[in-house]
Parts: sequence; structure tokens; C-alpha cells
Amino acid sequence: MPVEQYPDLAPPNVRITANYPGASAQTLENTVTQVIEQNMTGLDNLMYMSSQSSGTGQATVTLSFVAGTDPDEAVQQVQNQLQSAMRKLPQAVQNQGVTVRKTGDTNILTIAFVSTDGSMDKQDIADYVASNIRTRSAA
Repeated sequence: MPVEQYPDLAPPNVRITANYPGASAQTLENTVTQVIEQNMTGLDNLMYMSSQSSGTGQATVTLSFVAGTDPDEAVQQVQNQLQSAMRKLPQAVQNQGVTVRKTGDTNILTIAFVSTDGSMDKQDIADYVASNIRTRSAA
């Protein structure tokens, strides 16, 4: 089966990023993150959203949609909803701009290799993975 015919395993995600220079994480949460989240409710095929407000002045809201949702349509919906939220955001955030983008493919599996007895250092483990694991998984 050609790769193009494989089903989408990971749901499409859209990430909204806003910057509020000098704002504390709490101020960011109250004046930016919550405003954006409130405006994202009711989007078609939205499964859930998560957010983070950092002490560095950056707010990130990630929206996860039902698998099979057209990612471009999801981005368009988010941009449309964000337009109504923009006027409610602090002027500094409006001046900085708010970005909306599709996020890359989500990892389905992450594997860690460690030497439980300490007999191999990082380089030994990397060499082992490169010669024994990577070549087999690529086949």
C-alpha cells in the first residue's frame, strides 16, 4: 500500500502562540491564555485544548482535532475565531501579533536506550543504536 493511502493516526493539532513582553505567567494566563481559550470553544471537531503560560511572556494554546479533520480547515477555523479574540487582548499582545500554525506530526512512539549496569556511555549507546536498531527499523 502506498504511503499516501495510510490512515492518519495522529489527530491534527493547531498551535496558537502569543507574546506579552514583561508579563508574569499569572497575568499572561488571565489576560491572554484564558481569552483565547474562551474564543476557541465550539470549533468543529475539536477534541480538546491545552495551554501553557510561561514566565517569559509567551502563551501557547494547542488545539487537538478529531483524526481525519482537514488540518487546513482547522487552521482557518482557529484564525476566524481568533479574530474576535484579538480586540480583547492587551495592546502589547496585539502589537506583537499572534501566530497560528499547524504543528508537525506527533510522535507515536518514543524509545529511550540506557545502560542499566553503566557499562556503556552515551557514545557506546549511540553507536549500538546506529548499527543495530536504526538499520533494522529502516528496512
